[in-house]
Amino acid sequence: MTENKRPDFILITAGASGIGFAIAEAFLANGDQVHICDINETAIEQALAKHPELQATVADVCDPKAVDKMFADIEARWGGLTVLVNNAGIGGERASLDTLDDDAWGDCISVNLNGAFYCMKRAAKWMKRDNHGSIINISTASVRTGLPYRAPYVASKAGLEALTTNAARELGVYNIRCNAILPGSINNERGQELIRVHASTYGMTFAEAQADTLKYTSMRTMIEMSEIGDMAVFLASDRAKNVSGQKIGVCGNAEWEE
Repeated sequence: MTENKRPDFILITAGASGIGFAIAEAFLANGDQVHICDINETAIEQALAKHPELQATVADVCDPKAVDKMFADIEARWGGLTVLVNNAGIGGERASLDTLDDDAWGDCISVNLNGAFYCMKRAAKWMKRDNHGSIINISTASVRTGLPYRAPYVASKAGLEALTTNAARELGVYNIRCNAILPGSINNERGQELIRVHASTYGMTFAEAQADTLKYTSMRTMIEMSEIGDMAVFLASDRAKNVSGQKIGVCGNAEWEE
């Protein structure tokens, strides 16, 4: 944290594990006050055990009433919010467009797009009142590349990016910035599991499958979760005070996906 920096008040959805937790740790290291929500109570307990200074609510962002309760908790504690990070998301069903389950489509849209909207709607009210704020939406590089058999995921994240653009236009006059981060292939358990599945499917070693997975990434690299946290902290800071409406890839330049 820079000397004499006033702490920001941060809400991170799905912040108890994975990328969300990495983002939470980055903001904590920056000297900020951080509130996480997660649908997984056990994950929240583990996050609080590691960082007792965190605030937390068990909440499903798909449920507007649960989101209302979470924001009531935050209002009682802080009276407002400086930064919202919409990280909650699911991968959705892997299926061809013509065989995709209707409910699976709806579930992906509900979490990845509706959940972000519910939080943005409530955060924007406080940020407009304070004439200050930053909204950061976690999207995916797959929106740029396309990804066959993952229509719900890509469509929901494309919708999130459109919401980002529109919010940046609408809220900019209130000194509220809205940006999206587009992660590439993440070097976490889920990312490694995808490589193991690729290896099994095509009869490759893990190293061969990893190289094959990254062949359309210009820098041939997987992304550390901490890199997403660092970008979020930057976008929330005064160093990015005129950065809004942007979709910023932290992906090693993902060119294509198969």
